[in-house]
Amino acid sequence: MDRSLALAHGLRFEDLYSREGLQRIDAAFVDTLRDADAALAQRLTDARANASGEAAPGARDEAALLIEIGPHLDAFVGRLFGIGDALSTLRDAHHALDPLYEVKLKFVRREATRLAPEALAGFDPDAALREIETWLGTPFDELAFSRAVLEAQRTEADEAAPAERRDAARARLATALRYSAWAAGTDAGRHRHAGDVLFRLPDKVDPLHLLGHAAEHDDDGVRTFTIAPGHLRRREGFALTDAGTDLRGALDQANYCIWCHKQGKDSCSKGLKDKPGPSGAAPWKRSPFGVNLAGCPLEERISEFHLLKTQGHAVAALAMITIDNPMLAATGHRICNDCMKACIYQK
Repeated sequence: MDRSLALAHGLRFEDLYSREGLQRIDAAFVDTLRDADAALAQRLTDARANASGEAAPGARDEAALLIEIGPHLDAFVGRLFGIGDALSTLRDAHHALDPLYEVKLKFVRREATRLAPEALAGFDPDAALREIETWLGTPFDELAFSRAVLEAQRTEADEAAPAERRDAARARLATALRYSAWAAGTDAGRHRHAGDVLFRLPDKVDPLHLLGHAAEHDDDGVRTFTIAPGHLRRREGFALTDAGTDLRGALDQANYCIWCHKQGKDSCSKGLKDKPGPSGAAPWKRSPFGVNLAGCPLEERISEFHLLKTQGHAVAALAMITIDNPMLAATGHRICNDCMKACIYQK
């Protein structure tokens, strides 16, 4: 036997393929959790014991418990398979991107997109870009730009900082704000930053005009539609028509989620309910095409999954989905339309 393939905790790979083996793995996990946090381990034990009784935890309490356990699960799996260093590196890669999503939410979406149109009167985006690249010391990079914005905000708010530094930070923020408004709100800005996520904002959906980039033609009385070349996707055999996204793009989606499981309003999972009718029952809201917005057929914990992913706990995030969808490895990186259509944002 190749000892390099041995698992930690005295376990064997064969244990992964039998009920008895999985029970040993679970016992090892609970023991490890108890050593790290005895109170949390007891909460898990109690929740399991009461899972089907009147004392079963509610959905929000269960979500909070699973999320709190998440980092411990990441550490356990890392040690079990000897991949702790790789998981740590991956977690660091997640956290290195945090400034990007913080600036997108608090600076671009909440401030820049709310600038009055006259704020951009006479604005020269090329000159602003040259000024920004002077601060960065490099060609424009959305992550470096985000870090610079956060640093300028800290300096401006630091009452102990010299007045000239605070004034310089304030001037940088003014330029950054106008440039962000231009990049996110104009066709030219979106074209320049088409490969970035910082200025890419969600669009409202017009259900009766889903293909806004399709041109209508009348060819000898035959009505045809032509997709703009940039939107064409060629299918090769059974391959997907796009390559998905990278970590930066995935975390952009996860950070867009408002993690509404905390309020019990995770409609992507549980569906969107309408106001109760005369009978007291709350029917499903319907799409413009009359389809019930019932959410994920498996009631996957999508909000909880996104939260763990943004925290850098990749294994725990995966485990959160497999609670309700153990066939995740087969279903792949796509979600069904039911989850997407029932999102509380409706965008």
